[in-house]
Amino acid sequence: MFEVSRSPRLHTGTNLLGLVKHVATVEARYFGEVFDRPSPEPLCRWQDHDGGDQWATEDETRDQIIGFYRRTWEHSDATINELSLDAPGHVPWWPEPGPNTRLFAVMVHVLGENIRHAGHADILREVIDGRTGVRPENEERIDEEARAAYRAKIEQAARSAALV
Repeated sequence: MFEVSRSPRLHTGTNLLGLVKHVATVEARYFGEVFDRPSPEPLCRWQDHDGGDQWATEDETRDQIIGFYRRTWEHSDATINELSLDAPGHVPWWPEPGPNTRLFAVMVHVLGENIRHAGHADILREVIDGRTGVRPENEERIDEEARAAYRAKIEQAARSAALV
C-alpha cells in the first residue's frame, strides 16, 4: 500500500515523514551533542551527513520515526530543563560567528529550524489535500477551475514583469 506521508511531493524529494525524521535528528544533535549530552538514539556523525535523515527508508515505519521524534523531544526537554540558559555549548558545524554558543542561542536556532520545516510541512499538506488556510473545517474546497484561473493570472503577471 502506498503511504502518502513518505512519498516525495516536491522535486527535491521533500516528504512529510522525512521532515519529521530530519527535525528529530536536528534536535537530537543540538540538544544532545552540542551540550555533551549525546542522544540515546543512534545518529550518524554530523560530518557524514548525506541527507539520509530527510526520508524514510523501506524498513523504517512511520511509528518508528514518530517514536524517534518523541524520544528526541523528551531528551531535548531534559537538556533545556537541566541546564541554565547560559550553559555553554559547542557546535562544530557552525563556521561563523564560531562554534561556541549558549543554550539560549541554540534554542532560538532550533525554533527557527522548526518554524521553517513546519512551513515546508504545510506546503506538502496543501499539495496532498488541496486545501489552504489554517483550519480545514472552516474552509470549503477550492474550485479547481477557479484555482487554475488564479494561477494563470499570477503566471501571466510574472511573464509580463519579465518583459519590462
